[in-house]
Amino acid sequence: MPELPEVEIIRGQLARELRGARISSCEVLLPRLVKYPTALGFRRGVRGREVREVRRRGKYLLFALDGDRELVIHLGMTGSLLLLPRGGERPRHTHILFHLEDGRDLIYVDPRTFGETALVRRGDYRSLPCLSRMGPEPLADDFTPSRLAAALRGKCRVKAALMDQARLAGLGNIYADEALHRAGIHPLRRVDTLRGRDVARLHAAVREVLDEALESGGSSVSDYVDLQGERGNFQERHLVYRRAGEPCRACGEIIRRETVSGRGTYFCPCCQK
Repeated sequence: MPELPEVEIIRGQLARELRGARISSCEVLLPRLVKYPTALGFRRGVRGREVREVRRRGKYLLFALDGDRELVIHLGMTGSLLLLPRGGERPRHTHILFHLEDGRDLIYVDPRTFGETALVRRGDYRSLPCLSRMGPEPLADDFTPSRLAAALRGKCRVKAALMDQARLAGLGNIYADEALHRAGIHPLRRVDTLRGRDVARLHAAVREVLDEALESGGSSVSDYVDLQGERGNFQERHLVYRRAGEPCRACGEIIRRETVSGRGTYFCPCCQK
């Protein structure tokens, strides 16, 4: 699934390419990907709108349109956005097309169709509960160790807590595993056992791994590509994610895999006791 670094990379590309562009029309080939309003209302609502700004909240892309409307896109597990000249062959699994007045098409492609789109009044996310309850942004200036500590209250496993979007925005399976390894914290550890020094290490590790992933173009472990169809490189620097059975690059111990909240979880039993 595209996580914070991948979505932020796409956001930056969209902001450069689409600011001031106008949507002449829209095709919705798979209506169930539109969560609000109806597919017909969605098509009519975006028609003729100008893109004023592109922001990100967690794993959501937010397109500020004129007329106080906001286009929301979540790429789900395998979704991607491509910006292509009109008239070419449509990629396989193309489900939504935004035709721009300048002759380009913004195409939403999603093989597994777990993504979602919506057109809302700007800032009104009542129709998207996950977005409306989103936790703090881990790369924001006001994200401090104390804010992370507040987000990690309770008795659940720390890996599950990091992936809970209501606690922390944008982290998923990849970067939760990578951050926990760097912080030396076992993914099955309960959050109520974390001490101040543990939270401080985890805070630094989260920021560090996200920054490095952004610099490397994100992680392409499955379907992720950027707006130009290019893959990221950070998967080559993963220390634990999807490396079960391989030696830890820090200590040489064999990486193990467990399941946490239904997700494959990778860790080093020596570095993360």
